[in-house]
Amino acid sequence: MNVPLWAWLTVLGVIILMLAIDLIAHRTAHVIGVKEAAGWSIFWVASGITFGIIIWRLFGAEFGQQYFAGFVIEKSLAVDNVFVWAIIFTAFAVPPQFQHRVLFLGVLGALVFRGIFIAAGAALIENFSWVLYIFGAFLVLTGIQMLRHRNQQFDPEKSRTYTWFRGHVPMTDAFYGQRLLIRKGGLLLATPLLAVLVLVEVTDIVFAVDSIPAIFAVTSEPFLVFTANAFAILGLRAMYFLLADLMHRFIYLKIGLAVLLVWVGVKMLLLEVFYIPTTMSLLVIATILTVSIVASLMATRGQTRRSVETTSAGPFRMATDDELARVESVWRKPRTSTSTGTGTGTENDVDHDRRK
Repeated sequence: MNVPLWAWLTVLGVIILMLAIDLIAHRTAHVIGVKEAAGWSIFWVASGITFGIIIWRLFGAEFGQQYFAGFVIEKSLAVDNVFVWAIIFTAFAVPPQFQHRVLFLGVLGALVFRGIFIAAGAALIENFSWVLYIFGAFLVLTGIQMLRHRNQQFDPEKSRTYTWFRGHVPMTDAFYGQRLLIRKGGLLLATPLLAVLVLVEVTDIVFAVDSIPAIFAVTSEPFLVFTANAFAILGLRAMYFLLADLMHRFIYLKIGLAVLLVWVGVKMLLLEVFYIPTTMSLLVIATILTVSIVASLMATRGQTRRSVETTSAGPFRMATDDELARVESVWRKPRTSTSTGTGTGTENDVDHDRRK
């Protein structure tokens, strides 16, 4: 597949434009409802499908099918990522109106990190073709592990990432709007929202370790791997707001994803022995996901939406209007010295936050 430079630049330009549209549409903090999330989900899925049709028309059916197989794999594995986000947001009691900002920045980081992983994976496969067998074995083992531990729930409070963050980064005990950092008494402090963003980024990197090798099972073309990832990731924010409070209904999805990873792993391991056509791979992937989703919804029919249940990692509070006003004034005019008297109470706030 010979992809000219202009095609890469065009795709990157489209992605940047779509991110800009999303940012402008959500420039003010507000709660995203199911109707709005459904509309954006349709938009992102339609964008991914449209791009696949363009690939099909320009480069042929084989590459078109490879793109769609990769897109479906990445989209399905991303659902598990969405459920972890729901647990993180619930554990930290992140206000709904601030969640989109975290996910927007998380998606930006995901695009960068996955681009690096894809470039590294493509280089390894091009120079050391036997790496595919390592990827295949890894995916099979990962699928088996996912199946064995499918009922275990991620605990953000006990994660190594959060433990390290609290131990090394001074942090406030309150959310200050959508700010990730604030300045108090001359000190730069992280807000709980930054801790949440770090957790979101790290969990995506962990998921990428599974999903990137998985997509290389259906296509070795870096252009298709990257674009399938990009268009699948771009719709994750809308997917989260659409599905987060329905995760209790997808009781068999974990099993379906585990079987999916095992399937693509076996496909990699059999690459030199038995070639599995892309059409068959796409059909098997679609069947696995359809069965797991339909079976889940049938088994839980009648259940309504409900919030994720988990223990709180805070509890974190919302900053008062007075605290927000003091922070805003500090950012507009940074202090060069601290008061020795009672002042505005900023120094006491810092001591309180550091003790937390």
